[in-house]
Amino acid sequence: RQRQMCIRDRFIMFPMLYAILLSTQTPAEYYRLQLLPGSAFLENVRQAWGQINMARLLWNTAFVAIVVALGKIVLSIIGAFAFVYFRFPGRGALFILILVTHMLPLPVRIVPTFELIDSLGWVNDFRSLTVPFFASATGILLFRQLYQTIPPGLADAARIDGAGPMQFLLEIVVPLSMTNVAALFLIEFIYMWNQYLWPLIIANSPETRMVQIGLKQLVATDAAVEWHLVMSGVVIAAIPPLLLLLILQKNLIQGIALYEDK
Repeated sequence: RQRQMCIRDRFIMFPMLYAILLSTQTPAEYYRLQLLPGSAFLENVRQAWGQINMARLLWNTAFVAIVVALGKIVLSIIGAFAFVYFRFPGRGALFILILVTHMLPLPVRIVPTFELIDSLGWVNDFRSLTVPFFASATGILLFRQLYQTIPPGLADAARIDGAGPMQFLLEIVVPLSMTNVAALFLIEFIYMWNQYLWPLIIANSPETRMVQIGLKQLVATDAAVEWHLVMSGVVIAAIPPLLLLLILQKNLIQGIALYEDK
């Protein structure tokens, strides 16, 4: 079984390792199917960086990913807090309705969402890349599962001490949620970093273009595709989410474990 897992891991890693390999080679080397690293990595990175203005692409994508992740965290915490600690008519039906949104992928919602964004005048604007993604059924479910594990006596004790709902939320509930906050931040950051379809449709100007769209420009050329430059761009674009994953992987595992246990 261990041998099978090792073989599986090699298959999973092969595309990324091959991309890194191509990013170090020249066209002459990879057309010969040379499977050894080349010496042109820095030159390939320099050309790819300048050809598509990689600095601007990374900045735009990082800004959108961070804003969306933080917006989802704030709204998810507030929504989950309301579902667990408040009693209001239709609470169960509303929660089910929120879960149903999991069944509506982005392509299903593109046309009405685009029409709404266009009517607001947000086309080719960072608001169109961030605001539609703030609501998160996944985030509400994740925090709701956590808040249901908090002893009810803690809320009663805070109420007796004179703490209002917002004080209880900010001083007690939020500090207990930091593991889930980090896990959700990582999930949403990577999700937004890899967005392609919506940014392609709604915000494809040079000022708002995101990194996945920029990488496509390295492929969409009239001449033969320069795969060493494409893979150099892919490697550069993969570094920020990979670093974040290495930093927050422990929080991600703990957050998922809590979600599954509940």
